[in-house]
Amino acid sequence: MGHLREFAERGFVMVPGAVPARLVAEASQVVDGLVAADPPAPDVRGPHNYFPTAAAAPSLGALLTGSGAFALAETLTGPGTLVPPWQVQVALNIPPFPHRPGMHHLDGVGPDLPDGRPGTFTLLAGVLLTDQPDDDGGNLWVWPGTHLTHAEYFRTHGPDALIAAGGYPPIPLPEPEQIRGRAGDLLLAHYLLGHNIGGNTSARTRRAAYYRIKRHGHDARWPDVLRDPWLEYDGIRAAVRNPPGRHPRRQ
Repeated sequence: MGHLREFAERGFVMVPGAVPARLVAEASQVVDGLVAADPPAPDVRGPHNYFPTAAAAPSLGALLTGSGAFALAETLTGPGTLVPPWQVQVALNIPPFPHRPGMHHLDGVGPDLPDGRPGTFTLLAGVLLTDQPDDDGGNLWVWPGTHLTHAEYFRTHGPDALIAAGGYPPIPLPEPEQIRGRAGDLLLAHYLLGHNIGGNTSARTRRAAYYRIKRHGHDARWPDVLRDPWLEYDGIRAAVRNPPGRHPRRQ
């Protein structure tokens, strides 16, 4: 229950050691192969990405669906509600990259999809493939609580404001935090949580695998999802309705 309350308030939660070391090692070997087959240019610093399908890289898909990570994601939305993602983002952050993001963004805004809607989804899952125990090691930056601020913004301005803002809704921002953790730790983040790429002043390339996960039927209700942050989160609605120490009313 504690992780549900944290997710409700902050818009994300870290689950230490959610993915076994064996799966992390197997996935890391696949990433080694991706880099060897298509290496970044010698002058590349900062973000560099690969986007294999889960079918083509089953060891990468297994980080999510072959561990307990997918079931943990469904504690937020409800059992059997999520669609296993078809694609994996392998995200590298190559040092030295002395970058500090100036603001947040939301994913899914770019070239329109064939039906004209933005590429929204329900939640982001991320599995760390390298340790990042300190700040400025290629960490993802997040702005806690902005999932709620964004929903308020879209209730006021309408869901089309996501595209009009180019993925950068002009909301007031709290202080950002950098995601820290160890290889095998799991990040679960609300789609509406503001986030961005951080700098890397460490001596090591940061590696992570990201999954953009949708609830069944998401595409048909994306405008409502932007305005109601808990529309697709059965577990969160129950946690908010029945906080610790309070028992559900019996009829």
